[in-house]
Amino acid sequence: MSLVTTPAIVLQTYRYSETSKVVRLATRDLGVQSAIAKGALRPKSRFGAGLELLSEGMAQLYFRETRELHTLGAFDLTNLRRELAADVGRFAGATALAEVMLRMAPPAPLAPAYDTLVAGLDVLEAMPSSPPEGVDAAAIRSLWHLVSVLGFAPSLASCARDGTTITSQSDAPVAFSVADGGALCPRCAPTEAASRLPPQAFRDLVALNDVRATLPLLDSLHAAAHRRLVARFVRYHLAETSPLSALDFWEHHAWMAHPAPTHTPIPSAAS
Repeated sequence: MSLVTTPAIVLQTYRYSETSKVVRLATRDLGVQSAIAKGALRPKSRFGAGLELLSEGMAQLYFRETRELHTLGAFDLTNLRRELAADVGRFAGATALAEVMLRMAPPAPLAPAYDTLVAGLDVLEAMPSSPPEGVDAAAIRSLWHLVSVLGFAPSLASCARDGTTITSQSDAPVAFSVADGGALCPRCAPTEAASRLPPQAFRDLVALNDVRATLPLLDSLHAAAHRRLVARFVRYHLAETSPLSALDFWEHHAWMAHPAPTHTPIPSAAS
């Protein structure tokens, strides 16, 4: 057993006993790991209020490779991320990001994934809560970026089947297949299964997958369509039947009342 000190973010916590709890941590040096925080529920716990969802700090883990549950020796809080909790939209996007990290990242070192998670939380924390579509666009980009770093980048520049170049400047709709992992050229596009993205929707998707590009301005209908698309992509490639409650909550904006639409929303990016 070795004592490892590593930057970490709390992804999940649950009670283990009357005085202790288990934390699921995204760590920079060890990947996603589970640890028991002994005495964390005591009034005068040495962990204080640090072990809260999305808290960031330096974790000291008594780590043994052959174990699935390690012991958390200390957690020195550096960022409680209170600003995320001040707005439901930002918090929903952040928890969806944390859930994807929890479910898709390996229990092995993957520093770029940790850095991407931190960057995504930082962006959401700094985003103004209005307009909500701006928060959505930031969360969508962060999710696509994390998915890509974890090895599931969608193919957008070339056909996911035969490698034919996809032009984002075309005036024709672009087929996008979640199952194939990206855009399809006209020759490979099936007649029914793939989503048909209007030209602007595809250009927005390309921009959302490029952290160097200007964040696209999305209205509420287009933001909802892009939320559905990235959520479907995650569910398919995660290949699990268990629910993703945080992703579902964020995708459907479950905290908002949704009046019946007065016109037909864009179906191609959502299907």
